[in-house]
Amino acid sequence: MPPILRFLRIITTVLIGCLILYGCSRPATLTNIHGRDLTGAEFGRDFSLDGTDGARHTLSDFRDKVVLVFFGFTQCPDICPTALLRAANVKKMLGKDGQRLQVLFITVDPERDSAQLLGNYVNAFDPTFLGLYGSLQETRQTAEEFKVYYQKIPTGSSYTMDHTALSYLYDTAGRLRIALSHTQTDKEYVQDIRKILALD
Repeated sequence: MPPILRFLRIITTVLIGCLILYGCSRPATLTNIHGRDLTGAEFGRDFSLDGTDGARHTLSDFRDKVVLVFFGFTQCPDICPTALLRAANVKKMLGKDGQRLQVLFITVDPERDSAQLLGNYVNAFDPTFLGLYGSLQETRQTAEEFKVYYQKIPTGSSYTMDHTALSYLYDTAGRLRIALSHTQTDKEYVQDIRKILALD
């Protein structure tokens, strides 16, 4: 075989192999979901934060589970407790599949949310829920990576926090797949989570 043909054959084989690998590694397309499809998003890729269980965590620690991530703070008057109560209800509605759901609550108020306070708060909704926290800089970097807005709002002698009210849903390979709105129902959350579980 002439050298040029041998070269072209090698190049063609390599290109076909790359296309096959790319096709196999691409996440499956999501259809008929209630949340917003974030498949292929180039944000929310990872974090490195301390957990209320005493360990340092990254997303890879929760592989093989569907992960629900929410940013909030323990003194939140409405959105945060509503989100965690919904997550607890959703876990129950999933039945046995609820064991495959890991809920992570990342505080945007590390100045007030100590590990003990944060742990007691999230575990009041479900003992398997995990609170995550970091320094002011780590909190800012994590929020930027996840495109989450938060801001301290003075309230007389104290303050509250304004923040993005979305839940992020990850598949069992640690890939961001869906943004869930807090206007969605518990049933819609369950249906979207089952869509992700069915990808395995």
